[in-house]
Amino acid sequence: MRKVTPLTDTKLKTSKPKDKEYTLSDGNGLQLLIKPTGIKLWQFIYKSPTLLKRRKTTLGNYPKPTTLKNARDKRTEYLNLIANGIDPIDFNRKEKKIIKIELLGTFENVLKEWLEKESLSTKENTHLVKIRMFKNDVTPFLKNKHIKDISIRDIIKLIDIKKINAPEMASRIYNNLDNFFRFAVLKEYCDRNILGDIRKSDIIKPRVAKNMAKITDEKILKKLVAAIYNYESAYALKNVLKLVLHLPLRADNLCNLKWEYIDFESKVLTIPRSKMKLKNINMNDFIMPLTDEVINILKDQKDLQTQHTTLKEYIFLGIDNNKPVNTESGNRALDRLGFNDESKGQKIRLHGFRGTFRSMIDTLDINNNFSFEVKERALDHHDKNKSARAYNHKANYLDQLRPLMEFWSDYLLKL
Repeated sequence: MRKVTPLTDTKLKTSKPKDKEYTLSDGNGLQLLIKPTGIKLWQFIYKSPTLLKRRKTTLGNYPKPTTLKNARDKRTEYLNLIANGIDPIDFNRKEKKIIKIELLGTFENVLKEWLEKESLSTKENTHLVKIRMFKNDVTPFLKNKHIKDISIRDIIKLIDIKKINAPEMASRIYNNLDNFFRFAVLKEYCDRNILGDIRKSDIIKPRVAKNMAKITDEKILKKLVAAIYNYESAYALKNVLKLVLHLPLRADNLCNLKWEYIDFESKVLTIPRSKMKLKNINMNDFIMPLTDEVINILKDQKDLQTQHTTLKEYIFLGIDNNKPVNTESGNRALDRLGFNDESKGQKIRLHGFRGTFRSMIDTLDINNNFSFEVKERALDHHDKNKSARAYNHKANYLDQLRPLMEFWSDYLLKL
């Protein structure tokens, strides 16, 4: 084997670039690559003890950041690894991964990354609720921990505290943490989902299913209608409650209504199917006729909005005048109006207006003027049987819905 003369700093510094790149060898796999541009790059060439093939890795530029001594020290380190059956390239990758996990694997860093991913597939309002949930009920307990150091006991502690006064929220926290740890395992911040070792039912007692509170007593409904129409507070909230009386939309659809959904001339509301609970792309958009009273409410809201600002995207604006009103704002308004007393049958939430509409229509329709299908379609309810749904989901019920909704609006106004 030809003996290699060790390199010197003088030799390295005086070596000039040529038309083609060339190398200077220091022996035992260490060499300096000199490029036509003048860049001098250290390389280490070796036979992998695991792959049994020739591999090459770089050690940095000469003289900065890697001096001749630095390069030789690194060569010695790599030769020792190879002697112990370890491939230097694979070893470095593993070390970098460990360092990355240590630096980025804190609870708060992983949470930020997960929430960014979740925002891509979650409705804005739902995502904001999720952010607040973690900020208020999870982060205070885990913010100083590394993800791999979080224990089952840590999770049980924060859930035990929450389930005392808010068992439903405790259940949501558990579900979100389960998804969070699955993401952390996928990104290799930790080795396992610690919630996979316990059962949710062992720490959170399953709740008995309970129907959404609704009002079906005409006397109490009359009080509700009067309270809403005489509500003296934020006018947008008054119109939110007036509208849901006459138009039994889901709370999320109600609060996220946009002006572009309203056709004042044709007196029709059209909500894209992608915004509805049932998002089957093969189904028509949700279409509802608008009664005269609903048109009056919307025009009133439009006038109110343009008095204070230009017409915005959303019909009912929240505090910052750019985002839609929060569903909880409507529920709190109902509390202030005195409709949060279940013992007196006087409790209702925004979503409960749908149940009130459906129950009262069945009670009032003594002559069976409105078919079951039309009543269900007013709530965007569809046949659970996929085969049946495939045949009727394209049916246009607009003409049948118009007399139903006029009947309902007239009834409410007479109250």
